[in-house]
Amino acid sequence: MSNSSHATVNKPNGVGVSRIFKATRCSYQGFRATWKHEAAFRQELMLVILMFPFSFLIAQTTTQWLLLIMSLLFVIFAELINSALEALADRITLEHDELIGRAKDIGSAGVFIALTQVTVIWGTVLYLKFF
Repeated sequence: MSNSSHATVNKPNGVGVSRIFKATRCSYQGFRATWKHEAAFRQELMLVILMFPFSFLIAQTTTQWLLLIMSLLFVIFAELINSALEALADRITLEHDELIGRAKDIGSAGVFIALTQVTVIWGTVLYLKFF
């Protein structure tokens, strides 16, 4: 057996279609854990749920609607990555560490960029609709 096929067989989530189901289960567990442990994720998800219906009202084109929705999903994506990074950092140490602090700050900056993107995109679409 070659190294590449041996590595494939030993994948923890398996191969083929069963891997897709197992990966989906892992994703679901990730969403649940983030909801349970991360207040920022809960707040941002509530913001997304509240803003989603308004996207249909303010978008004048399909492209605008997609931009509005994708900007909201990008916030959730950024927060998931930031939360994962923070969980790993906290697992390593809860003591002050310069590199871990830097990593957490960089993750936070990513969320800030995502929120800025929402503000710019939604603000522009609202401006185009009403002015």
